[in-house]
Amino acid sequence: MLTQRKVFSFILLLALLGIGFAGCAPAATPAQPTTLKIAALPVLDALPMYVAQSEGLFQKHGIQVEFIPVASAPERDQLIVAGQADGMINEALSTALYNKDKIQVQTVRYARAATDTAALFSIVASAKSGITMVEELKGVEIGISQGTVIEYLTDRLLQSKGFSADEIKVIAVPKIPDRVNLLGSGELKAAMLPEPATSLALQQGGILILDDTTHPEYSFSTITFRKAVIDEHPEAIRSFLAAIEEATALINADPGKYTQLLVDQKILPPPLAATFKTPPFVTAGAPTPEQWADMLAWAKEKGLLDKDVPYADSVNASFLP
Repeated sequence: MLTQRKVFSFILLLALLGIGFAGCAPAATPAQPTTLKIAALPVLDALPMYVAQSEGLFQKHGIQVEFIPVASAPERDQLIVAGQADGMINEALSTALYNKDKIQVQTVRYARAATDTAALFSIVASAKSGITMVEELKGVEIGISQGTVIEYLTDRLLQSKGFSADEIKVIAVPKIPDRVNLLGSGELKAAMLPEPATSLALQQGGILILDDTTHPEYSFSTITFRKAVIDEHPEAIRSFLAAIEEATALINADPGKYTQLLVDQKILPPPLAATFKTPPFVTAGAPTPEQWADMLAWAKEKGLLDKDVPYADSVNASFLP
């Protein structure tokens, strides 16, 4: 009987020691949220990202987002290629050029998309040009950024109005502020501009000639991530897009609420703050195979690509909420 009591006491002691040791063991360190680095151009398309950040939506969905300001698409692309940025706002053509030799990036969502009532891009004529109708653009140099959606859209919109290839003339003016300034001075007779540069040019006396509401299927920007980041952090991409969806709903419900945020992010020039109307933002969706195919056809026609880049490798809509 005594022996049994000793054995029982010994077992009890071991159990108590086990509990004690377990209590002294260090607590498991909670996993750190994934940080996604976004190369951010000062464009209206980025507003949902900034709203998601300012409203705490990224944090709500368990991720951190760091914005790396860039002044141009080439600067953005350098960061992506070097692996110093994980994602960006770009365009279908940009994605195709990245992936022409190997799959480096994937588009996961529209950033913005034109509708039949809200334009992304517009051809604006200088007040000093005397141009008031689209037919008067034949043979006139239009300021664009070459090898981008702006050139693609200029061609497609003017072709839809019956322009032949030799009637469409463009001149490279890569920086948007330069286009606006040259338009205002009359040194440039016409230019293709995005919002809010279009509104600024119109405020300065420019004349709206044509915009993409006539063919919205050609006009959209995209959110794109490096393929390596998508493969390593799929749930972070899913969380990012869920936050963007909530931010989009907030913007569309009260477009004027974030005007100051646009000014603070140097997207909206202060002179426009009182009059600019934030357009509606597209809800969850991604470029279609038809949109991709048309862009590829144009790029091959221009000599920018010499082969097809598969849609399925470049557009991945599986993370959309």
